[in-house]
Amino acid sequence: MNKSTNTVWHHATVTRARREQLNGHKSVIVWFTGLSGAGKSTLAHAVEERLHQMSCRTLVFDGDNVRHGLCGDLEFSEEDRRENIRRIGEMAKLFVEAGVIALTAFISPFRTDRLKVRNLTASGDFIEVYCRCPLEICEHRDVKGMYRRARAGEIRDFTGISSPYEEPENPELTVDTGSMPLDQCVDQVIGYLQGRGVIPKPQ
Repeated sequence: MNKSTNTVWHHATVTRARREQLNGHKSVIVWFTGLSGAGKSTLAHAVEERLHQMSCRTLVFDGDNVRHGLCGDLEFSEEDRRENIRRIGEMAKLFVEAGVIALTAFISPFRTDRLKVRNLTASGDFIEVYCRCPLEICEHRDVKGMYRRARAGEIRDFTGISSPYEEPENPELTVDTGSMPLDQCVDQVIGYLQGRGVIPKPQ
């Protein structure tokens, strides 16, 4: 990706550290990845709700929602999928600088693309959460009817059917969204964030 020329980075006096101190928690990217129907968005929003109740500053970047605006010009080819993730990574990085816990819910099927986002950030700022759910369960859920259409050949390059999904090899956290109740999945993520010192532990 080409970088803009004739630009100089401006260093603000209000730093990330000062924002984190004001917020009472650290800022990170919590990157939920998994197949369509694995429960990424459901889990991300449920985690955000719990964090909000704990007075944390948060924002969820949801795959479908982002494609209505920021990435509305992209299709689902491999090239466009990579560009989609690149844009989200850059945006999430800005929110980390703003002191916000950025939760992203994207299939993000390719390991190299997830690694590029990780490499955009400082060590410890990127927390990969693998929403592990077998394909057959995702197909059974099929809340949007996408698998049915993909099986019928109506959707090209559909992850898990006609396009690959590369499972994370060393995610920070694996959540069995195919078998665990939602509340337990949320507890697992919150517990991890507390253990990492991102958010305070209960007194």
